[in-house]
Amino acid sequence: MAERGVDVVVVGAGIVGLGIAWTAAQSGRTVAFVDPKPATGATYAAAGMLAPVSELHYQEEDLLELTLASAALYPAFVESLGVRPAEAGYRSTRTITVGADAADRRSLADLREVQRGHGLAVEPLTIREARAMEPLLSPQLSSAFNIERDHQVDPRRLAARLQSAIDGASSRNRWTHDHAIRQSAVGLRHERPADAASRVTGVILADGSTVAAGEVVVANGLAAGQLGGLPDWLALPLRPVYGDIIRLRVPGHLRPLLTATIRGLVRGVPVYLVPRDDGTVVLGATQREHGSAAVSAGGVHQLLRDAQVLVPAVAELELIEVTARARPGTPDNAPLLGRVADGPGQPASDIPGLIIATGFFRHGVLLTPIAAQHCLHLLDGTADGRWARFRPDRFSRPMASEPPFSRTPQSSPHTPKESARD
Repeated sequence: MAERGVDVVVVGAGIVGLGIAWTAAQSGRTVAFVDPKPATGATYAAAGMLAPVSELHYQEEDLLELTLASAALYPAFVESLGVRPAEAGYRSTRTITVGADAADRRSLADLREVQRGHGLAVEPLTIREARAMEPLLSPQLSSAFNIERDHQVDPRRLAARLQSAIDGASSRNRWTHDHAIRQSAVGLRHERPADAASRVTGVILADGSTVAAGEVVVANGLAAGQLGGLPDWLALPLRPVYGDIIRLRVPGHLRPLLTATIRGLVRGVPVYLVPRDDGTVVLGATQREHGSAAVSAGGVHQLLRDAQVLVPAVAELELIEVTARARPGTPDNAPLLGRVADGPGQPASDIPGLIIATGFFRHGVLLTPIAAQHCLHLLDGTADGRWARFRPDRFSRPMASEPPFSRTPQSSPHTPKESARD
């Protein structure tokens, strides 16, 4: 079987992997992505809120600089696709956060103080002002705030445009290789096969064939830790965080149901409504870590009940889809993004040819442009030192001075778990 060869191979074609592949292709490199079902994991379910301000969480302030930087890159990232923003699903509409009762009002007010402490603009609204912007909001709400810089994108539409853009790069540049490899990668190839600290030279596919590459970017979500050829000492502590997402169709007489994204608290429980240009609304999201990938009846009930508290007309919408997917979380809820050291402790250098980009949790769509830019800068040797704190080896404990034996690549044709691409 003939071996394929490219400058960059990206393992995983969720929104992050596709963004990295497209950005690398724009730099003039030959690219391939490896994924049996592109954009069908977390990307397929995601609501696509680009919300660094309203997504600010207590004890996650270190993420704020990264999320703000990525949000600022979004207009240019979408423009690079050569289509109108709406064709890529990008909308620069505002976000309104609302509270249902007095306790919710206090929680949102407390959060606003934290947001303001970081220089973020969160404007208080009266309920009358909020309903002037969005007439179908409930008049019984306790509080409302306007966040002009939090926007949204449709991840399904954006992923499709990214795949089309990569197809276009292949045609324009007359690539002779298959740039969309519809199977799983099961392992890394190394310059010295028994030494997982040696240069990575490509990937091994589920059918036993290989793809040679100057650089390999591992961006396949929860499956990243299952990839053969990673050093034994490297800890990638990824956990699946499942969530239910509902899609509803708005009948003609209620359109537009909303123009802004609505993020609310209902008795302390978060819920959001994201309107789409096609007359649908995305409603989400529950969050659970008990390991079940099935849609939860209780979760769906909770989402519909709480959404109706904020926007009573939700009761009149048509239920068209319920989806559950897992997002890859980390102990600090920050991504695993960057190169990997060539040994435990404080090594002098990194493993050549290897970049990891996973663990984006609820920020995968938002962080796609900055992840792609950072990977490109790593390829070019011009990485921004600010993002070193997100290195993927930060959870690996120093070990005794032993050679970093490779995890054995999987040689069977069975594909690894694909449930949670970013």
